[in-house]
Amino acid sequence: MTTKFVVNDYVLIWNLLFQASISDTIYKLKQKIWDTYKEEYNAVFQDKSDIMKDYKNFIPNDDTIYNILLENKGYEKLKNQVEKQRIEIMKVWDKNKKESDALYQDILRKKIPDHVVFVVNKELNMIDYQMDHIIIFGKEYDKREPLQLLLDIHLKIFKHHVKKYKEPYEKFKKAILELAVLNEYATRITGRSCYQSGSPYLLPLKRWLYPYWLMYLGVPKEEFSTYMMRDKIVFDENQYAYEKELKKMNMEEFIDFCIRNQRYIVREKKEEKVIEELV
Repeated sequence: MTTKFVVNDYVLIWNLLFQASISDTIYKLKQKIWDTYKEEYNAVFQDKSDIMKDYKNFIPNDDTIYNILLENKGYEKLKNQVEKQRIEIMKVWDKNKKESDALYQDILRKKIPDHVVFVVNKELNMIDYQMDHIIIFGKEYDKREPLQLLLDIHLKIFKHHVKKYKEPYEKFKKAILELAVLNEYATRITGRSCYQSGSPYLLPLKRWLYPYWLMYLGVPKEEFSTYMMRDKIVFDENQYAYEKELKKMNMEEFIDFCIRNQRYIVREKKEEKVIEELV
């Protein structure tokens, strides 16, 4: 999967107009435009899908509102800030490309289309999936620990490209996506175990899934103890038959397997308490 990061005037302007105001200046400008050009302002709202479909060739039916923003002195400053963000994000993304490619090839095991990530102002605090291959990203991140932006984008892509399950089975999907992105991928990037990270309410389920997850990754049974020590997740390996077929599945097939076999995967409460005391 190739990922392209883009700053586009129409995407940027649309989000400045219709997302939460990022400053008092922008709020006042939006209000002024609305008071004078209500019809044109409403028309711009309808442009979103057309912009997403063909952002390179998009031409608005009425460019009145766009021109007001483009000619505003503050807009150029905002766009330059976003362009700087784009370059910073690309540096982080390119630095971790090898691990990211492995995430899709070795873990998701499903062909994913190339993606376009439209970068918008970080003050919008958003990551939004559009259509099948477009993401709008505008979030603050710690430059000393830029891992989070990678996790946010990859997790958003995974959620979109792995089928949706009915409740209560959706929790298996959520838990396995966390194992893939927030735990295994993060561990590979940082060189230290990240298996205690994620949603607190999913941690018990992830512990039960963990032995099967190792089988899915193709970890030999004789190496289980090494992984348990690394990740601080303890289980009795003698209680688990090694499922060789798991390493041949893609992620959706693995989720289906876990749902079908949940009564064997999620062990008795008493045993769960003993294992938690060992961790």
